Amino acid sequence: MWQYVIRRLLGVVLVLLIIAAITYGIFFVMSPVDPAVLFAGKQPTPELIAQVRAQFGLNLPVWEQYGIFVKHVFLGDQYGWPGLGFSFVTRASVRSQLTSRLVVTSTLAIGAAFVWLLLGIPIGVVSAVKQRSLLDRLAMGFALFFVSAPVFWMGLMFLWAFWFKLKIAAGTGYYGPTQYGVRTWLNHMLMPWIVLALVEAAWYARMSRGSLIEVMGEDYIRTARAKGLSEARVVVKHGLRASLLPVLTMFGMDLGLLFGGAIIVETVFNLQGLGQWAVSSVATGDLPVILAVTLVSSFAITLANVAIDICYAFLDPRVRLT
Repeated sequence: MWQYVIRRLLGVVLVLLIIAAITYGIFFVMSPVDPAVLFAGKQPTPELIAQVRAQFGLNLPVWEQYGIFVKHVFLGDQYGWPGLGFSFVTRASVRSQLTSRLVVTSTLAIGAAFVWLLLGIPIGVVSAVKQRSLLDRLAMGFALFFVSAPVFWMGLMFLWAFWFKLKIAAGTGYYGPTQYGVRTWLNHMLMPWIVLALVEAAWYARMSRGSLIEVMGEDYIRTARAKGLSEARVVVKHGLRASLLPVLTMFGMDLGLLFGGAIIVETVFNLQGLGQWAVSSVATGDLPVILAVTLVSSFAITLANVAIDICYAFLDPRVRLT
């Protein structure tokens, strides 16, 4: 078990190195604009460009530049660990800006994930158990509506209805629980969580329903019923446990992707997270920030997949981690 975990974590490091190499090559080597020119500002002199290139090591061979970058990421630089340099735009440490924005994105991702699991899986289970009933049709109608609804439209509708008209919810922006209190923090995060969760819950309801219907037709389900077990126990203990494997796979991918930033939700609700930061950095050519967000997103996705693989062994006894 532990050998498998260690091997997969080493695989995460390898994946990060490959992704970092590709991203570094795209933005620092193959970029049509010299990074030194981007940093030097408008109408830089050749002397200033040469000075910047020497300062950032851009005059070194490509393999040596990448080696220095990897060394700083794993061992840190003058700004701390991980060493991600400093922003071309703000001239501040990328690490210091990344920390605060990662908190916002993590809060949004984890809170929304909890809500969409709480909504999606029970709706899917009830719909699968009550096939072709009115409840099933209502549940799938819910799923179809929210799958089709654009996230930005839902966000604007929630703000218009609950903030502007009814005035029962807070507006936009992020207010940390330590500075403004837990109540204010929850009040500002509730709408972003629900908007993001409703879209995702619709997918999870449909997948949970389809997976459970398929599992309930298996031989071991009929055997459990023949033994006299109650229908609720058959569904929860035998059917649901096996049907959650594809849901768990999708959950790991979705949660990892959200750590890269739920760009639309962050923009609509003015949450200064990683997604909004990445978009603005692409527009301004802030290469160190783009590289940092790419690494964080890659790490979150690969780590989430490792966690999901480990969880397989607990949900399905046929899976063995060796």
